[in-house]
Amino acid sequence: MSSLSLRPENSIVGLPLPHESAALHVTGEALYTDDLVQRTRDVLHAWPVQSPHAHARILDLRVKPAYDVPGVVRVLTSEDVPGVNDAGVKHDEPLFPSEAMFHGHAICWVLGETLEAARLGALAVEVEYEELPSLVTVREAIAAGNFQGIGRHLENGDVEAALSSAPHVFEGEFEFAGQEHFYLETNSALALIDEGGQIFVQSSTQHPSETQEIIAHVLGVASHAVTVQCLRMGGGFGGKEMQPHGFAAIAALGATLTGRPVRLRLNRTQDVTMTGKRHGFHSSWRVGFDDEGHLVALDATLTADGGWSLDLSEPVLARAMCHIDNGYSIPNVRVDGRIAKTNKTSQTAFRGFGGPQGMLVIEDILGRCAPQLGYDAMELRRRNFYQSGDSTPYGMPVRHAERLEACWSEVLETGDIEQRKTEIAEFNATHPHLKRAIAMTPVKFGISFNLTAFNQAGALVHVYKDGSVLINHGGTEMGQGLHTKMLQVAATTLGVPLERVRLAPTRTDKVPNTSATAASSGADLNGAAIKNACEQIRTRLEQVAGGKLGIGAHDVRFVDGRVRGLTFDSTSLSWEEVVNAAYFQRVQLWAAGFYRTEGLHWDANAMRGEPFKYFAYGVAASEVEVDGFTGAYTLRQVDIVHDVGDSLSPLIDIGQIEGGFVQGAGWLTLEDLRWDESNGPNRGRLATQAASTYKLPSFSEMPEIFNVRLLEKAHEDGAVYGSKAVGEPPLMLAFSVREALRQAAAAFGPAGTSVDLGCPATPEAVYWALEKARAGSTSPTSVSEG
Repeated sequence: MSSLSLRPENSIVGLPLPHESAALHVTGEALYTDDLVQRTRDVLHAWPVQSPHAHARILDLRVKPAYDVPGVVRVLTSEDVPGVNDAGVKHDEPLFPSEAMFHGHAICWVLGETLEAARLGALAVEVEYEELPSLVTVREAIAAGNFQGIGRHLENGDVEAALSSAPHVFEGEFEFAGQEHFYLETNSALALIDEGGQIFVQSSTQHPSETQEIIAHVLGVASHAVTVQCLRMGGGFGGKEMQPHGFAAIAALGATLTGRPVRLRLNRTQDVTMTGKRHGFHSSWRVGFDDEGHLVALDATLTADGGWSLDLSEPVLARAMCHIDNGYSIPNVRVDGRIAKTNKTSQTAFRGFGGPQGMLVIEDILGRCAPQLGYDAMELRRRNFYQSGDSTPYGMPVRHAERLEACWSEVLETGDIEQRKTEIAEFNATHPHLKRAIAMTPVKFGISFNLTAFNQAGALVHVYKDGSVLINHGGTEMGQGLHTKMLQVAATTLGVPLERVRLAPTRTDKVPNTSATAASSGADLNGAAIKNACEQIRTRLEQVAGGKLGIGAHDVRFVDGRVRGLTFDSTSLSWEEVVNAAYFQRVQLWAAGFYRTEGLHWDANAMRGEPFKYFAYGVAASEVEVDGFTGAYTLRQVDIVHDVGDSLSPLIDIGQIEGGFVQGAGWLTLEDLRWDESNGPNRGRLATQAASTYKLPSFSEMPEIFNVRLLEKAHEDGAVYGSKAVGEPPLMLAFSVREALRQAAAAFGPAGTSVDLGCPATPEAVYWALEKARAGSTSPTSVSEG
C-alpha cells in the first residue's frame, strides 16, 4: 500500500460529515461573488450589447447615444483594450468581436452607475450589421464541411476484417443534444484596482489561474499584477471552467479604465444565451457481433457540435473517443472524431467532459441491437464486460475490471432484479396501455485530465502559534463538497480535531498555476497536495516532540490533538504544546505542498497511452412505467452501487452520486435545447432561454425509491487515503433510465422489437418510439446476418 493511500486509524477522513458550508447555505448567510457588491462602494454595473443575428459583420458601432443616457459612465469597445483583444486560450474568441458569431454575442459593454442605467445605455448603442449565412445545426455543418480544430483518429485491431467475418453486423446513425448547465448562480465578477495598479477580481470561476491569465493578457500586464479569488460558486458543472474568463476581463478592464469597482453579473436569460453548453454529437457507426453476442468490431465517426469557437472542444472530443467502449471489451475499434463549427454559443465543459457522449453511443448500440440478436439487454451487456488483463482500444490496461462485475452482482442481488423482471412481465401482460421495464447499465470512467500537464496541484498550510491550522489549496468549491474533504484530509494528516482546521478562500496569490477544478480530480490532486504540506509540517514537529518525550522522531504519533509515543501508556503532549515548543525552537510551521499524478503518458496525435490514473466503476438499475397514450413516464425505482474507493467523506459522496444521476437523467430524458433553425429573422436564437421553456429535473422526476450503496473493499492504491473521484462518473449511471424507457416503449410492440429512441427521451420522443413499436418498425439497419 502506498504512503499516499495509507489511512491511519481513528482518521477523520471516512467520517460521514455534512458539507462544511451547509448551515450557511440553508440560512442564506453563505456569500457568493455578487453578494460582495453590497460591501463595496461606488460600484459600476456592466450590461452587454448583444447581436440579434446568428452571423453578421459589424459595419458600424455608434456608442455616443449611450452617453446621453443618465448614469452611463463608459462604453467599453475593442479600442479600449490595452493588451490582447481575446478571451480564449485558443486565441479564437475576440472579447470585442468585429463579426457576431451567434445570436446573443456580446459586441460591447456599457458601464453605468446603476444596472438600469447600463441596460438603457446598451439599448441606446447603435450597431449596423451585414447579415451573413449561418450554420445552426451540426448536420448543416457536416454538409458544408465546416469543421474546426484538429480531427482525431483512434484505431486498434483490424476493423474491416472483423466486420467482414462477423456473423451479425448492424449500422446506424445517432444524434443527441447538448445540455444547459443551469447552475443556480449565474456568471459574475467584481473587479477592483488599488493605488498601485494591482487588480483584484472576485470571480465565480472553476479555474482562477486561467481567469487570472486571460485578464492579464487582455490588460497587457504580467500575471503578478492580477489576483483572482473565488469564495464559492452556486454550481458550476464545467460551465465555469472557461466561460467566466471573458466576463472577469470585462470587469477588470472597466475597473482599470474608470478607477472604480466594476460588477458584472449576467441575468438568467443572458447567461443561457451567451454561455456554452454540453456538446451535442452526431454519430454514425457499424458494429459486429459473433454468434455468442460478443462485440467483435466497432467503426464509428463522432462529430461534436463545437459552436462558434474551439473552447475545450478538442479535449472533449478526445475523451468521448476514449470512452466509446464504456465497460465493454471490443477487440477491433476504429473511431474518427471531428468538431463542427456552428453559429451557436461555444460549447464547453460539462460534467463528464465528453465521456457521457462517447459512452452513450455504445449504450445506444447495445440497446438497439439486443432485440435483433435475440438477447436480453442486461445479458448482452454483461457478457461483453471487460475482464482482468484486458486493455482499452488506446492501450491502457483496465485495472480492477472485476469491480464492474462486483457492482453488477450487488445491484442484481440487493435490487432483487430477477424477481422484479418477472413481476414486470406479468404486469405488462395484463396492462395494454401501461408498460414497465427495468434496465441495468455499467460505468467505467477514466480519472485524470486528458492533458497530462494539468494533473498537478499545490497547497499552502499554516500552523499558527496557538495550534490553529489554516489551509489554502487550488481547488474551488461549487457545492460538491471539495472543501469538506480537504478539511478532513488536513485534520487526518496532522492528527488534530477537525475544529482546529480552517479553510481560506481559493485565490491565485496563495497557490499559483493551479489547474481547473474539473475532470473529477479536485480531491485527488488538491488532497494529495494538502497531505504533502501537512506531512512536511508533521515531520518537523516529530523532531520537536521526540526531543521533549525522549523518544525517536519515527516513534512519535499525532492522534486527535495529542502527541505521544508508540505505546498508549506513554507520556503525551498536547498538539498546542508541541507547536508552541516548535515556534520557540524556530521550527518552520508552514509549508507549501505539491502533487503531480504519476504514471500518466498520452500521445494525443496517436491516441495511445495511459491518460488516466484509474477507472471509477458503477452500475445502476432503473425501473420505469410508460403511459401508452401520452408517452409520459414515471421513474419508479433506482438501485445504484458505485465505486468511490475508500470514501473520504461518505455523506458527500452519496450526495454526489444522487445529484450526478439526476443531472444525467435530466440530460437524457428532459432537457431539450432548441435553437431556431428557420430562415426567419430569429434564425439561430436559442428558444429555450428559461426554466419555463427548458425543463429541469425536479422532485416530480425523482425516483420513488432511490437506493445508493458504495462498493465496499474498494481501496485505491496510489490515491489520497485510498479514495476515488466521485464528481462525474455517477452522471453516466443515468443511461439505465433511457434504456429502461427504450425497453418499455418496445414492450408495446411484438417480442424482439428494436426501438430507435430520440435523445433526450422526452415524453414526446417516447410516444413516437412506442407508436413505431406498435406498428412493428425495427431499428437499426441490419447489414448482414450470417
